[in-house]
Amino acid sequence: MTKMIALAMSIVVTCSFDVSLSAQSQTINGAGATFPYPVYSQWAHKYNQITGVKLNYQSIGSGGGIRQIKARTVDFGATDAPLKADELDKAGLIQFPMIMGGVVPVVHIEGIELGQLKLDGKTLTNLFLGNITKWNDPAISALNPDLNLPNKDVTIVHRADGSGTTWIFTHFLSKVSDEWKKKVGAGKAVSWPVGIGGKGNEGVASYVQRVDGSLGYVEFAYALQNKLTYVKLKNQTGKYVNPTKKSFMSAAAHADWANAPGFYMVLVDQPGRDSWPITGASFILLYKEQENEKTIKAMLNFFDWCYRHGKELAMNLDYVPMPDNVIKIVENLWKEQIRHNGKAVWK
Repeated sequence: MTKMIALAMSIVVTCSFDVSLSAQSQTINGAGATFPYPVYSQWAHKYNQITGVKLNYQSIGSGGGIRQIKARTVDFGATDAPLKADELDKAGLIQFPMIMGGVVPVVHIEGIELGQLKLDGKTLTNLFLGNITKWNDPAISALNPDLNLPNKDVTIVHRADGSGTTWIFTHFLSKVSDEWKKKVGAGKAVSWPVGIGGKGNEGVASYVQRVDGSLGYVEFAYALQNKLTYVKLKNQTGKYVNPTKKSFMSAAAHADWANAPGFYMVLVDQPGRDSWPITGASFILLYKEQENEKTIKAMLNFFDWCYRHGKELAMNLDYVPMPDNVIKIVENLWKEQIRHNGKAVWK
């Protein structure tokens, strides 16, 4: 029994999926963001059942995904922290959005239930700066007059690895707080003023589950899967909103992908009465010039299937699928820029 538990824990920590099939079948290898892992794993399983194509995906964080694709150790990289157009051009890469979703602050406070605790951007930032150290601090109590908040220390939990989830979260903190922007800034990895680090969304979720008084941030699917207590956040219009498909879609509706060079897009703090303020996209990185025609065709067929037939699976996990007009822009990019021996591979 102990060995079985240890094996299960190992699978959770490595967070790669490997659907078994015959050795003759096509295999695609990818690595990167933990943000989209729940939906990628569902897509891979379903696609494997239909086609026999196998997808091995290492959920190691966006920083790792960027490093591995640049080192050419995987067929594709995945990142929630998009690269800017000049960096893509320099590396010979293209980038396109695969899925959208929300990053949510999660707490473990005895007696506080889902969506009860309200926070605004300023208070959330002051918690992560270490300016607020107790849960019954006047700033939090003023936002939550009906809650009996405990005189308990706040334990901040952040990512220990290079992370697109962190990139999204710290872009929001930088947007709403000049102090955060000057002292810490936004990025895949930052110098955190306070707190303990967990590896991957899984690691942060695990710490928050175990530590009473903790506050962390994870992609929404991880909050649901681990039954974590998420908070209500005040958005740009002044409304307190819960993280939901509707609030993510409201934020995503304002994304102007057609005019985003290299599909570089920051989706935090979007307008809209129902918009969730910490929304982001997850991206795929591919080389423009491909060495293996069979592999690149298998990848593009998989991504196309996910776009066109994986929407229901994505929405069941509270992700936001890419709109049809964006899919058309992406697939035109494939036609124009992805080549094998100088010839287009997507027609």
